[in-house]
Amino acid sequence: MNSVQTQAIILSRTDYGEADRIINLLTADRGKVAVIAKGVRKQKSKLAGGIELFSVSQISYIPGRRDISTLISSRLIKHYGQIVKDLERTNLAYALIKRLDKATEDSPEPDYFELLWTAFESLDDQTLDRQVIELWFNAQLLRLAGHTPNLRTTKAGDKLEPDKTYDFNYESMNFEPGGKFTVDAIKFLRLLFSHNLPKTLARVQGTDKLVSACQPLVQAMLSAYIRV
Repeated sequence: MNSVQTQAIILSRTDYGEADRIINLLTADRGKVAVIAKGVRKQKSKLAGGIELFSVSQISYIPGRRDISTLISSRLIKHYGQIVKDLERTNLAYALIKRLDKATEDSPEPDYFELLWTAFESLDDQTLDRQVIELWFNAQLLRLAGHTPNLRTTKAGDKLEPDKTYDFNYESMNFEPGGKFTVDAIKFLRLLFSHNLPKTLARVQGTDKLVSACQPLVQAMLSAYIRV
């Protein structure tokens, strides 16, 4: 049977038998794939070095007739070793992996693979604030799932004005006059839901206050629409 080659990120792994391991992977072009890595827990295994947590790897596997395929080769493309040097970043990395896994079906779009890869790169950068990274990640999960709010006009179609404050209407997915959200916070939300990277968001003046203002809204949307 022909083997498949692709890039992959580990979502979870479980010891199996005396030396094997079942690994659930998010791939760049094959969706989620479960593989068995035979003998990977042996000291001299050639597979072990290419399937590290918080890494992107080039793998080859033979598709299984049922749910489990067989991993035949693995090579690290990039390992983000700075993440594991900080307990809080490590815990957040685990949380983001679980969040994405729960939010996606078996064949998610390649954009989800890129999202998780970018999250690793951002967490590996010790200069980037964890809260900015997590808020960005949550907003991107919503965007990819098709839940980007209207951040330009009210329900009536009126443009948002700089001298007013607004409240968010979760039913219509837009802002209405009379709440606590400033236009600066709404501008920051626009950046969050666009294709900007965390390092771009970190350069915005007053990021700490803007993150605090936007986090409850993004979290509420995530709970309502993604259910994670």
